[in-house]
Amino acid sequence: MAAEDDLVNLPARKKLVAAVLLPRNLMYIARMLATPEVIRETSQLARLEELLPRWRNLPLYRNSLGRAECKNFALDCFKKLPVIAKREMRTDFPRNFLPGNETVETLLEKNLIELEHTSGTSEERLPVIFARGWWDAQEETALRLNDFVAGILDEYPGIRRATITSPACNGLTCPTVWMSRDQRTIGNALFVNLARIPFLLSEAELAHMAAEIADWAPQFLDVDPVHGMRFALYCEQNGIKFPSLKFILCSYEFVSVVHKKILARVFGVPIFNLYGSTETGHLLMENTRGEMKPAYETAFLELVDADARGLGALVVTTLTNDFMPLVRYRIGDLAQKIETPYGNSYVIHGRARDALKSRDGQSLTTWQVDQCFAGTNGIAHYELRQEENGNGTLRFVPDANPPTENDLREVVSRLESLLDFEIKTEAMKTLIPAASGKFRLTARAVQT
Repeated sequence: MAAEDDLVNLPARKKLVAAVLLPRNLMYIARMLATPEVIRETSQLARLEELLPRWRNLPLYRNSLGRAECKNFALDCFKKLPVIAKREMRTDFPRNFLPGNETVETLLEKNLIELEHTSGTSEERLPVIFARGWWDAQEETALRLNDFVAGILDEYPGIRRATITSPACNGLTCPTVWMSRDQRTIGNALFVNLARIPFLLSEAELAHMAAEIADWAPQFLDVDPVHGMRFALYCEQNGIKFPSLKFILCSYEFVSVVHKKILARVFGVPIFNLYGSTETGHLLMENTRGEMKPAYETAFLELVDADARGLGALVVTTLTNDFMPLVRYRIGDLAQKIETPYGNSYVIHGRARDALKSRDGQSLTTWQVDQCFAGTNGIAHYELRQEENGNGTLRFVPDANPPTENDLREVVSRLESLLDFEIKTEAMKTLIPAASGKFRLTARAVQT
């Protein structure tokens, strides 16, 4: 029988046998066999226990976290705490997040915080308080979940990005008025787009954007997928390449398979999805296998009200923004958790309010609809709107080479099989975003 110190040298199979024969060594062996990701996930519970006493001092959580059954941490107890949304965050802001006599004005004078706003995708814009430097730190944590991107970050310590997104998204990342290039250069990031509707950009504006990016020579593009796709088509039409590019990051809103296909075709570099929100920071990063991996250091994730498919509402507890901690915050998106012995990943299904209904009443998410476009040609962007009677209209902006009749017939067939309703199609030159500047790939005529 092997001694405890010798177990580390045993083959994996013998380690498992030893675990059965040596019950007292089970915890030792579990730690030894656990992957770094599993260890990080497990450590979140200790982090929650550490933070709860601090959160109890905040007016927003004083009542809910002060309940007797939650004074000593237990995960089951934690999950009984109320779920909050933007309404609770907005009520009595910012006093609801600040302990004692602290004020935002004082914190700003001390240069301790940044005050930003959410995009207002589903509600009016919401103020958000960051610790100064927090945004960049948690973003890098998420980016390094991808080994390829981590390697680029190491190779280029002063890595440059060019950002192409809607100017309506928020004050930190999207200029809202015309600015000079110097004003649009923030650290190592150049913001090149000031148009809310990318389909209305003129040739001269697109040419100016391309010239700025070529001169900036960024290592990656940080794009809203719709804005990035429109810019990519212009570059393809004019034979424009950017030799400095190593990868493209898609963020800001749901990225479709049609957007990714065009970006990869035109620029010839890996395309990765980065998921999060202004109020929570970045929560998930796509790795080189196409899995969305959680940033355990940044947030604790839960799924609530999950259905038989394991599809539920994503609820977030942030772990690193001390000035505005969110405890069990419903972010507004639907997700599934994919569990394996070596770590977990998530599938983000899109906004809960954008889910459609099949004839049998089942909720159908933006992600499920988007899978119907996988492998098809000729569509650059789309919106599927479902009417009260269940039928839908697929409005789409054609790719450089429009879809053939067979292409459209294939997509419509998949959509009709999914919804069990009739779908008609309309080719469009322009699709209009919501007031937030973000586009909805799926929507119901009557919101419920």
